[in-house]
Amino acid sequence: MLDDVRSSQLHGKSEYSEDRNFQGRSYECMGDCGDFSSYMSRCHSCRVESRCWMMYDRPNYMGNQYFFRRGDYADYMSMFGMSECIRSCRMIPMHRGSYRMRIYERENFMGQMYEMMDDCDSTMDRYRMSHCQSCHVMDGHWLFYEQPHYRGRMWYFRPGEYRSFSNMGGMRFMSMRRIMDSWY
Repeated sequence: MLDDVRSSQLHGKSEYSEDRNFQGRSYECMGDCGDFSSYMSRCHSCRVESRCWMMYDRPNYMGNQYFFRRGDYADYMSMFGMSECIRSCRMIPMHRGSYRMRIYERENFMGQMYEMMDDCDSTMDRYRMSHCQSCHVMDGHWLFYEQPHYRGRMWYFRPGEYRSFSNMGGMRFMSMRRIMDSWY
Protein backbone atom coordinates (compact mmCIF):
# COMPACT_ATOMS: atom_id res chain seq x y z
CA MET A 1 0.00 0.00 0.00
CA LEU A 2 2.77 2.47 0.93
CA ASP A 3 4.61 1.60 -2.31
CA ASP A 4 1.43 2.38 -4.31
CA VAL A 5 1.16 5.80 -2.65
CA ARG A 6 4.84 6.60 -3.29
CA SER A 7 4.59 5.41 -6.89
CA SER A 8 1.52 7.58 -7.63
CA GLN A 9 3.27 10.62 -6.10
CA LEU A 10 6.39 10.10 -8.21
CA HIS A 11 4.76 9.09 -11.48
CA GLY A 12 1.24 10.40 -11.22
CA LYS A 13 -1.93 8.41 -11.37
CA SER A 14 -5.19 8.85 -13.22
CA GLU A 15 -8.06 6.50 -13.93
CA TYR A 16 -10.42 6.60 -16.89
CA SER A 17 -13.87 5.02 -17.16
CA GLU A 18 -15.94 4.27 -20.23
CA ASP A 19 -19.15 5.74 -18.86
CA ARG A 20 -20.19 8.70 -16.76
CA ASN A 21 -19.94 8.44 -12.96
CA PHE A 22 -16.98 6.03 -13.17
CA GLN A 23 -19.09 3.19 -14.59
CA GLY A 24 -18.09 0.59 -17.16
CA ARG A 25 -14.61 -0.65 -17.90
CA SER A 26 -11.76 1.44 -16.56
CA TYR A 27 -8.11 2.00 -17.31
CA GLU A 28 -5.50 3.12 -14.77
CA CYS A 29 -2.66 5.27 -16.06
CA MET A 30 0.63 6.13 -14.35
CA GLY A 31 2.21 8.07 -17.22
CA ASP A 32 1.65 9.27 -20.76
CA CYS A 33 -0.76 7.28 -22.93
CA GLY A 34 -0.91 8.05 -26.65
CA ASP A 35 -4.08 6.10 -27.42
CA PHE A 36 -6.82 4.75 -25.14
CA SER A 37 -8.49 2.69 -27.89
CA SER A 38 -6.64 -0.53 -27.01
CA TYR A 39 -7.91 -0.27 -23.41
CA MET A 40 -11.46 1.04 -23.88
CA SER A 41 -13.77 2.11 -26.67
CA ARG A 42 -14.69 5.45 -25.12
CA CYS A 43 -14.00 7.53 -22.02
CA HIS A 44 -16.60 9.68 -20.26
CA SER A 45 -15.29 10.09 -16.71
CA CYS A 46 -11.90 10.28 -15.04
CA ARG A 47 -10.30 10.53 -11.65
CA VAL A 48 -6.95 12.26 -11.19
CA GLU A 49 -5.33 10.93 -8.04
CA SER A 50 -2.00 12.74 -8.34
CA ARG A 51 -0.12 15.22 -10.52
CA CYS A 52 -1.61 17.41 -13.23
CA TRP A 53 -2.52 16.08 -16.65
CA MET A 54 -3.23 17.33 -20.16
CA MET A 55 -5.99 15.40 -21.87
CA TYR A 56 -6.48 15.33 -25.63
CA ASP A 57 -9.60 14.54 -27.64
CA ARG A 58 -7.56 12.73 -30.32
CA PRO A 59 -4.92 9.99 -30.15
CA ASN A 60 -1.21 10.80 -30.04
CA TYR A 61 -1.65 14.03 -28.05
CA MET A 62 -3.51 15.77 -30.85
CA GLY A 63 -6.70 17.80 -31.03
CA ASN A 64 -8.11 20.03 -28.34
CA GLN A 65 -6.28 20.07 -25.02
CA TYR A 66 -7.79 20.10 -21.54
CA PHE A 67 -6.02 20.64 -18.22
CA PHE A 68 -6.98 18.41 -15.26
CA ARG A 69 -5.85 18.75 -11.65
CA ARG A 70 -6.36 16.26 -8.84
CA GLY A 71 -10.06 15.50 -8.48
CA ASP A 72 -13.02 13.48 -9.67
CA TYR A 73 -14.57 14.30 -13.04
CA ALA A 74 -17.74 12.19 -13.16
CA ASP A 75 -18.94 13.82 -16.38
CA TYR A 76 -16.07 15.94 -17.67
CA MET A 77 -17.63 16.39 -21.11
CA SER A 78 -20.49 18.41 -19.65
CA MET A 79 -18.17 20.23 -17.24
CA PHE A 80 -15.85 21.48 -19.99
CA GLY A 81 -18.29 21.62 -22.90
CA MET A 82 -16.36 18.95 -24.78
CA SER A 83 -17.90 17.32 -27.84
CA GLU A 84 -15.35 14.49 -28.08
CA CYS A 85 -14.13 12.23 -25.30
CA ILE A 86 -10.53 11.88 -24.14
CA ARG A 87 -8.37 9.75 -26.46
CA SER A 88 -4.86 10.35 -25.01
CA CYS A 89 -3.22 11.92 -21.96
CA ARG A 90 0.10 13.34 -20.86
CA MET A 91 1.30 13.76 -17.29
CA ILE A 92 2.77 17.18 -16.51
CA PRO A 93 5.94 16.86 -14.42
CA MET A 94 6.24 18.96 -11.29
CA HIS A 95 8.55 21.93 -11.60
CA ARG A 96 10.20 23.59 -8.65
CA GLY A 97 12.19 26.69 -9.37
CA SER A 98 11.90 29.73 -11.56
CA TYR A 99 9.68 30.18 -14.59
CA ARG A 100 11.02 31.92 -17.64
CA MET A 101 10.11 32.24 -21.30
CA ARG A 102 10.30 34.62 -24.19
CA ILE A 103 7.32 35.35 -26.40
CA TYR A 104 7.66 36.80 -29.89
CA GLU A 105 5.35 38.84 -32.03
CA ARG A 106 6.11 36.84 -35.18
CA GLU A 107 7.17 33.34 -36.21
CA ASN A 108 10.80 32.18 -35.94
CA PHE A 109 11.49 34.42 -32.93
CA MET A 110 11.08 37.60 -34.97
CA GLY A 111 9.49 40.95 -34.14
CA GLN A 112 9.01 42.31 -30.65
CA MET A 113 10.21 40.01 -27.85
CA TYR A 114 9.15 40.02 -24.22
CA GLU A 115 10.59 37.92 -21.42
CA MET A 116 8.10 36.59 -18.89
CA MET A 117 8.59 35.09 -15.45
CA ASP A 118 5.01 35.23 -14.20
CA ASP A 119 1.43 34.88 -15.41
CA CYS A 120 0.07 37.27 -18.01
CA ASP A 121 -3.71 37.65 -18.19
CA SER A 122 -3.58 39.76 -21.36
CA THR A 123 -0.68 40.23 -23.78
CA MET A 124 -2.56 43.21 -25.23
CA ASP A 125 -2.87 45.01 -21.89
CA ARG A 126 0.67 44.23 -20.71
CA TYR A 127 2.69 44.44 -23.93
CA ARG A 128 0.33 45.94 -26.52
CA MET A 129 0.76 42.66 -28.42
CA SER A 130 -2.48 41.31 -29.93
CA HIS A 131 -1.05 37.79 -29.95
CA CYS A 132 2.28 36.01 -30.12
CA GLN A 133 3.37 33.63 -32.88
CA SER A 134 6.43 31.91 -31.38
CA CYS A 135 8.06 31.37 -27.99
CA HIS A 136 11.04 29.89 -26.21
CA VAL A 137 10.24 28.29 -22.85
CA MET A 138 13.43 28.17 -20.79
CA ASP A 139 12.05 27.15 -17.38
CA GLY A 140 8.79 25.71 -16.14
CA HIS A 141 5.58 24.45 -17.67
CA TRP A 142 2.99 26.87 -19.03
CA LEU A 143 -0.60 26.97 -20.28
CA PHE A 144 -1.36 29.36 -23.14
CA TYR A 145 -4.95 30.48 -23.79
CA GLU A 146 -6.53 31.80 -26.96
CA GLN A 147 -8.36 34.61 -25.12
CA PRO A 148 -7.37 37.10 -22.43
CA HIS A 149 -7.98 36.25 -18.77
CA TYR A 150 -7.20 32.54 -19.24
CA ARG A 151 -10.29 31.72 -21.28
CA GLY A 152 -10.92 29.73 -24.41
CA ARG A 153 -8.97 26.82 -25.78
CA MET A 154 -5.60 26.13 -24.22
CA TRP A 155 -2.26 24.65 -25.18
CA TYR A 156 0.43 23.13 -22.96
CA PHE A 157 4.06 24.24 -23.39
CA ARG A 158 7.02 22.57 -21.72
CA PRO A 159 10.65 23.75 -22.00
CA GLY A 160 11.68 24.05 -25.62
CA GLU A 161 11.63 26.24 -28.70
CA TYR A 162 8.35 26.77 -30.55
CA ARG A 163 9.14 28.55 -33.82
CA SER A 164 5.61 28.76 -35.18
CA PHE A 165 2.11 28.45 -33.77
CA SER A 166 0.54 28.21 -37.25
CA ASN A 167 0.45 24.37 -37.05
CA MET A 168 -1.60 24.48 -33.84
CA GLY A 169 -5.04 24.61 -35.39
CA GLY A 170 -5.02 28.34 -35.94
CA MET A 171 -4.60 29.11 -32.24
CA ARG A 172 -3.78 32.72 -31.35
CA PHE A 173 -2.55 33.01 -27.78
CA MET A 174 -3.48 36.05 -25.71
CA SER A 175 -2.81 34.97 -22.10
CA MET A 176 -0.34 32.65 -20.35
CA ARG A 177 -0.26 30.98 -16.95
CA ARG A 178 2.41 29.01 -15.11
CA ILE A 179 1.56 25.47 -13.97
CA MET A 180 2.51 25.87 -10.32
CA ASP A 181 3.57 23.09 -7.94
CA SER A 182 0.78 24.22 -5.57
CA TRP A 183 -1.73 22.92 -8.16
CA TYR A 184 -0.60 19.31 -7.63
